[in-house]
This record gives sequence, structure tokens and C-alpha cells, in this order.
Amino acid sequence: MITVPARRVKQFGVEFYQAGLSAKDIDRLVKFEVLGYSGVEANEEAKAKARKSAAARSRVNWDMLEKRISESENAYQRPIIRRKIDELAAYYRECKDAATLPAIPGAVIITSEKRFTFTPIAGHHDLGLLQIPEEHGVLRVLDGQHRLLALHSLSQTGDAMGIEVPAVLFDSLDARQIVELFVTINAKHTRLNPSHIISLAGRKLYPDPNQALAHDIIRSLNEDDTSPLHGEIKMLGTGRGRVSQAPLAEEIVDLLETVEKLGGGARIQELRQHAKRFFLNYIKALSTTFPSAWAGRKYSIKTGAALRAFIRAAPDVMARAKELKREPFDLTGIREAIKPWGERLRDRRFETEGEWKLKLAGGTRGTVEVLTRELRDALR
Repeated sequence: MITVPARRVKQFGVEFYQAGLSAKDIDRLVKFEVLGYSGVEANEEAKAKARKSAAARSRVNWDMLEKRISESENAYQRPIIRRKIDELAAYYRECKDAATLPAIPGAVIITSEKRFTFTPIAGHHDLGLLQIPEEHGVLRVLDGQHRLLALHSLSQTGDAMGIEVPAVLFDSLDARQIVELFVTINAKHTRLNPSHIISLAGRKLYPDPNQALAHDIIRSLNEDDTSPLHGEIKMLGTGRGRVSQAPLAEEIVDLLETVEKLGGGARIQELRQHAKRFFLNYIKALSTTFPSAWAGRKYSIKTGAALRAFIRAAPDVMARAKELKREPFDLTGIREAIKPWGERLRDRRFETEGEWKLKLAGGTRGTVEVLTRELRDALR
């Protein structure tokens, strides 16, 4: 156990502690992690280039630091911003050299899945000694991960930082409460990326089956090796793709809610059961219906606006497949259903400097509505 002086605080039935942790304690106890999907390799080349470029300009030992950062679907922190750590590390050195300013005056927020032991001192029920289990990774950072990573990086490169870091420690929050607190802190004040919130929402923030399914569909489109959108979606607001996760998820959620409202329980259950297969086959069918647009660089078929329109037209595609006596979730059935798109709209409809640009005058929202109307009309 590590024992530190602490103050016990209670707010609306929730207890937490205020204490000071040394840089050495942080190195020993804190687990640094980010939300990620380890199965995705599409951005590895870009990441390697970024690492090489950053290393040339930075005094931070990134190879050493990245070994300390794990990636997990069960984490909630956003991907690390290297520039921010570089700037913090430089600032800490300046504080140390000048000795006129504190390096980390504000408290970091830390959680633990294991309970602490608090022993009050005589005459003070809220002041005492806090015992923390001395286990590597027992603490997780809720707010302040970049500050602590910068501190850790300096200690690893030989810059002794014998400072005490003010910390707020929680040991009684469940997973839902932790994520909700994280989003509350970050969504407005530090502009948490909407795509990051989508990844947290359906699975951990609240039990919304439509959000969860939308998240799973988009992950499948981005991670399946056979998907024409493999590695093209910015799952956490980052990556080389041209389209973000959030707007696609919003369209899929709207679609599911509409089907549930108009089609009833049986219809939504059928769609939920086959949704991942349908959307994967749907994207495959689109890539072969508009082959030049899909493979070409001067087309806008893989933009958020185009993909949102295709999602809105999905119920019409399924209905058309059924009219043709085809399986609505099967690749062959979907290809037959959308064959009129290839004949009437053709690839040139998505030329960025052609018809697409002309119809962009109404803005992205107008473009989505116009294209959706064209897609639906072509199926009739």
C-alpha cells in the first residue's frame, strides 16, 4: 500500500478524495490507455510517418513513451496528441529551470476499480490518510492524461521531476459513471470529437441499442478486409479516411428509429439481425455499380454527404429487392435492386468538378437531400 495525506469529499452521495501524488507514484500506479480498435491496420503507415516526423523535432522519446500507452476497446481516452505532450514537456522544463511557476497547479482526475482505505485523523472526519494498493495500473486517468504523460516522458529521459501532482481520486464509480463523467468534462470544454462520443455512446454511456448497432455497423465497414470502405472511416475523428464516423452513425440511428416507428417490432428485429450484413453488401454493391467513381480520386462518392444519402435510401433498396423477389440483405439481391442507379445516375453524377459541384450550391445538407431524392426516384 502507498499512504498519502488526503481530504475526503462528499457530493450528492458520491465520495472522492483530494490528495497529492509524486511523479514516482504516478509512474508506478497509473495505467495510460486510449480508446482504439487493435484490429485496424489501415493507418499504420501514416502513423509510422508521423512518428518519424515528430521524433525529428521532439525531445520526447516517443518509442519509449508509446510502449507505456495501451490501446483498448474498454478505454475511453482519445488518441494522444503528440504536439500537446511536446509543448507540456517543454513547459515543465521551463518551470523547473525558472522556479517561478508551478508545472501542474490544477488537479488531475483519477479513478480506480479497487477501493482505497481512508483513515481519518482525530477530530477531523474529512482529513486523514489514504491507502492506495501498490499495483501497476491500479489507477486510470479520467482527466489530465496528457499532463501526466508529459511528466512521465521527462522522467524516462532523465529529467528528474520530483514534484507532487494534485489529484482527485475516485474509487466508487462504475463504468457507466466514469464514461459519463469523462464526456461531461470533455464534450464542451475541450471539444471532444463527435465520432469519439459515438464510440462511447451505445456501448458504455447509455444502453441505446440503435447507437450500439450503428457503431458496430460502421466498425464492420471500416475493419472488414472485404469492405470497399476498409480503413476509410475516421472512427475516432482521426485517420486517413475522408468521412467521419459521427454523421454516418447519426443517419443509421435515424434509419433504425424510422423503421422501428413505422414497421413495428418484427420489422426492426429483422433489420437489426441482418443490418451488418446488409450494409457490408450494400457498400460492395455500390462499389461495383459505380466502379469508376469508387476507384477514382476526382469523385465525391465516398464523402459524408454521398454516403449519408445512400444510407437514407437503404429502405427503398430493400423494398425494391423484395419487389424483384430477391433476398434484400444479399449482395446479389442488392445489386439487382440498385441497377437503375448505374443506368440513370452513372459515375459522372459523382464527379467532384462536374454535376456534384453544381448541386453543392445548397450546402452539404441540401446535397444529401437532393441525392437521396434522385436515388429514390431512380428506383421507381
